[in-house]
Amino acid sequence: MPSPAPATNLQLVREYILYLRVERGLRPLTLESYQGDLYAFSEHLDSLHTSLLQATQENIASFMAHLREHDQESRSIARKLSCLRGFYRWLLLDKRIHHDPTLNIESPASWKVLPKSLAESEVREMLDRTGVAAHSQQAGALSLRDHALMNLLYAGGLRAAEICDLRVEDLHLDQQRAQVRGKGDKERIVPLADTAVQALEVYLQRGRPQLVAKGLQRALFLSVRGKPLTNQTVWSIVKSTNQLASPHKLRHSCATHMVEHGADLRSVQTLLGHADIVTTQVYTHLALGRLKEVHRLHHPRGRSRTLAPTA
Repeated sequence: MPSPAPATNLQLVREYILYLRVERGLRPLTLESYQGDLYAFSEHLDSLHTSLLQATQENIASFMAHLREHDQESRSIARKLSCLRGFYRWLLLDKRIHHDPTLNIESPASWKVLPKSLAESEVREMLDRTGVAAHSQQAGALSLRDHALMNLLYAGGLRAAEICDLRVEDLHLDQQRAQVRGKGDKERIVPLADTAVQALEVYLQRGRPQLVAKGLQRALFLSVRGKPLTNQTVWSIVKSTNQLASPHKLRHSCATHMVEHGADLRSVQTLLGHADIVTTQVYTHLALGRLKEVHRLHHPRGRSRTLAPTA
């Protein structure tokens, strides 16, 4: 009996995405991103007249070089390499291949590049802008919603997708916390500042009831039609307060400002929902800067360098 024909690139990608959705529980946006990365690599292999199952270490390296030549940021290249590593581990475990071509491929040191963040004064201006609208006598439901959403984004370092998925019952305002579902449906507890709690309370009392459409809506933040917000709407709300800002930048700003005020990396990792501390290590140089300042102020020898010599 003849052996079955090897799966095509398209079939392999579809099988892998199905595995990630069913077995790993990854979110639609993450699956879409991984699928796009694999399709891009497949097209590169087509130009080399080879396939996903036959790819070599040289093919992976040439793909990385191709991305660099087309001005892809190191962070984007690192994400694509991470996708390929997961894909080829899956093929290896499934005995479709006998060697992982991603082994010994050096990843761009993207985590060493600190994500861009906003100054505390810039964030304050953004929150003040939504606050003025929310506290005016003519404040409507959307103004109250936007002010609560902005405060929650910054207070908890939430992703845009996490904001969209948040339900009313996920809030525990009496305990100043929210239960957030992150990547891979992993849940974490996010503490909330007083200002965020106050903004959410006002939105729940006076804003959200005006937005609820017919039928029960569990989503916390609703559109003018009473439907759950989309990622695009969340981005639009943030950009309406500052064209250079984004939900992702607010998330990084939350972490950056915490570290600058003395938070340790493990606490930041827990707040942001990073599975690996390596992801949080982009903030290492901020933590080191804080450590140097603490050392200078509190270590006997550290302080002595700043004191005038005694007679």
